[in-house]
Amino acid sequence: MKRHFTRDILITVIVMAGITSCSVTKQYTPQQTAVKGLYRDNDETDTTNMASLHWKEIFTDTLLQQLISTGINQNLNLQAAYSRIRQAAAAYEQSRLQFLPALSADPTAAFAGSSDPQSIGKAVTNSLYQTTLTASWEADIWGKLKSAKRASLANLLQAEANARAIQTSLVAGIASSYYTLLALDQQLAITQESVKNWQKTVDIMKELKTANTVTGAAIVQSEASKYAVSVTIPDLKRSIRETENQLNLLLGNVPGPVSRTTLDSQHPVTLLQTGVPAQLLANRPDVEAAEHNLRYYFELTNVARTYFYPSLTLSASAGYASMSSFWGVGSWLSNLTAGLSQPVFNQGVNKARLRAAREQQQQAALNFKNTVLTAGEDVSNAIYSYQMAGQKAADRNLQLENLRKSVEYTQELVRYGFANYTEVLTAQQNLLIAQLNKVSDREQQLLAIVSLYRALGGGWR
Repeated sequence: MKRHFTRDILITVIVMAGITSCSVTKQYTPQQTAVKGLYRDNDETDTTNMASLHWKEIFTDTLLQQLISTGINQNLNLQAAYSRIRQAAAAYEQSRLQFLPALSADPTAAFAGSSDPQSIGKAVTNSLYQTTLTASWEADIWGKLKSAKRASLANLLQAEANARAIQTSLVAGIASSYYTLLALDQQLAITQESVKNWQKTVDIMKELKTANTVTGAAIVQSEASKYAVSVTIPDLKRSIRETENQLNLLLGNVPGPVSRTTLDSQHPVTLLQTGVPAQLLANRPDVEAAEHNLRYYFELTNVARTYFYPSLTLSASAGYASMSSFWGVGSWLSNLTAGLSQPVFNQGVNKARLRAAREQQQQAALNFKNTVLTAGEDVSNAIYSYQMAGQKAADRNLQLENLRKSVEYTQELVRYGFANYTEVLTAQQNLLIAQLNKVSDREQQLLAIVSLYRALGGGWR
């Protein structure tokens, strides 16, 4: 009768738990990234997205491709991210195993001694050898273990997305440093050539001084201008070396020279399709990671809710006991226990746990929204930077053409006394500045492509 009564209680509890468990935990709703106007002043109807292209299709320079491949294989931050994936995978496996009962073995041997009242000075020793196997299992009637498992899965997916985000940043960082290096190389070559041209100007001024066309001030002023250009060469060389070292750090190499081509040999893609904002969740790893982070805290909130409800634990043990040895003649032991634990007073711990979990979930939701808006900002800025660099190209070429003529004309005029030597120096200075700015314009255009590719989530495929 008692056995039937206990069984009926357990069945009733489990059935009631099954009915009410749906109201304890909540189901997660995936987030949306389709924010209207996320890409400023850009048509969002074309679903073609350059992020779907492999990085070798974006960066066609073979030397750059070799550098990117080396970075993906050797970068230390990326290797650390892979380690975090393995840690998260182990934690997820742990959460899956929580559904299985725990089994433990407990072999014991006990010895007790006492004096024999029938014989003075003689002791009596009793021994007990016992081996017990105990299994315990917690019934997941409120969904606590399921929610913990889903939280661990979200944490694993977040670790994988973070690794892809690191690779995206790595590819973009290597390409950006490479293009910056090419720009510095060209600026150095222009500056060195300009120093040679300044020396020609100094020589011309000396000839004109001999012919009494100009004064000694023209010579010293032109030489000072030459040295003003020459003094920038060490800084350019320093920047080149620092950029090489920075690039080697991304590659996981020691500092050293970097093999590279030239800025003029670069032929980047020109069709910069952004697709629609909804694709950011599938392409941009940091947005995906923020989504999984929100899912993680959502499930932890579910776990916090289950602490308000009773937990059901079933345990069973079986063993063998003998008075002589572990293998001697004895008797079998067995035990079955069902325990129901309902929190009554827990000093507000459960309420505080739930409040903290809700706030963490809210913070994760705000972080997701901020990540999406940041992605929109990155895309908008990269597109506009590329457009502005393109618009400057035509005007910059016209400026350079006129400045070259200005240098030629003023040099001729000063020979015949129709112009002041300062006009020659000014024209040459303006020409050098324009030449360096043209290199910067080209670099801006290349870096804008890199930024857009990264902003859209490219580089991890």
